[in-house]
Amino acid sequence: MTDLATPDAAISGKGDAVAPVDGAGGQPSGLKRSMGLLGVLMITLSAISPASSVFIIVPGIFATGGSGALIAMAVGALVGLCMSFVYAELASAFPLSGGEYAIVGRILGPFAGFVVLGVGVMQLIAIPAVMAVGIGVYLDVLIPGAPPVAAAVLTVALAAGVCVLHLRASAVVTGAFLAVELLALAALAALGFFHAARPLSEVVLHPVFLDTTGTLSAVSPTLIAMAVSLSIFSYNGYGSAVYFGEETHDASRHIGRTVLLALLVTVICEIVPVIAVLLGAPDLRTFFSSHDMMGVIFLSYAGPVANVLVSFCLVLAILNAVIANLLMCSRQLYSIGRDRILPARLSDGLTVIHPRFHSPWGATFVAGALSGAACLISEQMLLIITGSGILIMYMALCLAVIVGRRNGLTAGGHYRMPLFPLPPLLAFLAMVGVTGMNWMDAQVGRPSLVLTLFVALGAGAYYLLVLSRRGWRMQGPQS
Repeated sequence: MTDLATPDAAISGKGDAVAPVDGAGGQPSGLKRSMGLLGVLMITLSAISPASSVFIIVPGIFATGGSGALIAMAVGALVGLCMSFVYAELASAFPLSGGEYAIVGRILGPFAGFVVLGVGVMQLIAIPAVMAVGIGVYLDVLIPGAPPVAAAVLTVALAAGVCVLHLRASAVVTGAFLAVELLALAALAALGFFHAARPLSEVVLHPVFLDTTGTLSAVSPTLIAMAVSLSIFSYNGYGSAVYFGEETHDASRHIGRTVLLALLVTVICEIVPVIAVLLGAPDLRTFFSSHDMMGVIFLSYAGPVANVLVSFCLVLAILNAVIANLLMCSRQLYSIGRDRILPARLSDGLTVIHPRFHSPWGATFVAGALSGAACLISEQMLLIITGSGILIMYMALCLAVIVGRRNGLTAGGHYRMPLFPLPPLLAFLAMVGVTGMNWMDAQVGRPSLVLTLFVALGAGAYYLLVLSRRGWRMQGPQS
């Protein structure tokens, strides 16, 4: 295997072969480059799932910041822009299926990379489970009484089956489902704008929230800051494109563009419906107090049939997001096997490539099994598991892009961010602020930070006690 300790190996023609070299018995021994920018963009947007963010995460932002959610979403978009610059530059230089750990390890060293890996694996296994567990709320509208845990496990199993297919086929499936969820968002936006009950100036200049007494009160800057921490995560996922770098033609050029385009599309698809519902909600007090805020808009202006149709769209959107996130998880597990992080037999199993579909079917099976098992964990625990890992990854990537620019390790990439080093510095400070906000949340945020810290320490200990003694080095795609 070709070692990718330097950026030249990561982006050279040798490391960017169009097809993998066959291994023993004529079996493919690496991932096949078969994707263009559009296909990777469809999968990346599906991983973000704008509809899931608007219907599941945004209500939490409304509950925290009221109509100040619009300001919070705008600030979160600026933070996302800074992080998209960071991802684009790093992914352009290191378009590797290992994702964040493969990038951080090559710039900040294997210890830092392995800490990021430990946190990343925990998240990539838990995120599909979180989404699958959430499908029960909308499936119950279509099939009353459907057992939620069984539905979640079945969703993961179905998604894993799709992930075994050729990546192009997965992109077609995710693209079709993505179109359905975007239609749901368009319908929500149209209803809100068409039935506008207040001017935009009122929402922006005089934001209100529902306080503990059930009264609409002015939103404080502190509450808006807390809502910003949620809005940042509503956009998260644009960096997912890097996981498919080894399956993308001319990846060094296309992956950076895909990251930036994914963020742009996501911000538009999320902020426009947020503006629409804040303008169109019949009564803000009723809207903010509802357990189904978006359902209020559909029931008020389109009736119960429309609400059922939207529930169907959201079931597809969540299934789509599970597919996309399992695709990412399988690529990282494949990279773990290639890097020989686990014992030899396990590593060999994770690197098995399907002879027809050229997908890492061994890693896909393991990803599906682990995420399916995670569906048996309580939703609260899953939220704790996924709550803070992104903070460590974002901060590590911000440091990595600064170090990589200064020591020349990212010089071989085709994308260079504007206004360097301002974007990574601003994003890093934002993550520090979000960490402080999470620590104030004694129910979810603080346990999540503590658990993430333990995982990071465990990952670092494994590297120091096991891998470093092997003289371990990260590997890249075969030439």
